[in-house]
Amino acid sequence: MNMKRGVWLAGVLAVGLAVPAQGALEGRLPVTPGGTDYQAYYDTVLDITWLADANLAASNTFGVADIDANGTSTWDTAQSWITAMNADGGTGYLGYNDWRLPLIVDVGADGCNFGWSGTDCAYNVLTGSAATTVYSEMASLYYDTLGNLGYYDTSGSGPQAGWGLANTVPFSNVRSYAYWSGTEYGPGPFVAWAFHFGFGPQSAGNENEGFYAWAVRPGDVAVPEPASLALVATTVGGLLGAGWRRRRR
Repeated sequence: MNMKRGVWLAGVLAVGLAVPAQGALEGRLPVTPGGTDYQAYYDTVLDITWLADANLAASNTFGVADIDANGTSTWDTAQSWITAMNADGGTGYLGYNDWRLPLIVDVGADGCNFGWSGTDCAYNVLTGSAATTVYSEMASLYYDTLGNLGYYDTSGSGPQAGWGLANTVPFSNVRSYAYWSGTEYGPGPFVAWAFHFGFGPQSAGNENEGFYAWAVRPGDVAVPEPASLALVATTVGGLLGAGWRRRRR
């Protein structure tokens, strides 16, 4: 069997079987087939997929005006950006048309229930309950998955040691500033919930302010099914075997 062909076939098998993971985040949609230059990460805790670039709007506005050079925009413009992303190329960005902004659940009384922990507003907010209810996708990523700390600890003492955006791996371009959620703020008009990745608070901002936007989509992206992987392995094995038999003859 030709050695180059054997190496290529082995590479095909490696592409089909490689599904790297990092904790709760699993790499998806590599630019290079079989590579680790992922364009998205599946969050196994939240069952959503995050864009790998946390500030894609700075480099790709999808034709939406009023996004500044840093990637910040008003809440309405951020929603328009998501709409344009879902229309990209007629099939949506990276082949998906259900991108959205991360969600925040308003718990307790309507609006901000300020607290040092366990509420919907301020620091160390609710992230999830028994893996069945997600209260804040961005807080879950910041506190639970990436292991970052808020400026204040759960007793209200601050600054606590190690606070801030110390860990952003494996994402790129995570800004130490506020990010829009896709959830409007109930008590007042023109206000939406947001999360600050700089020092960990969750609150609400005037929709005319300039915050960042990080796109997510529900569920996982397409990955090889176990049956498909078995088929690839069987096919490649058969080709390798046929080549070996021809070589013997």
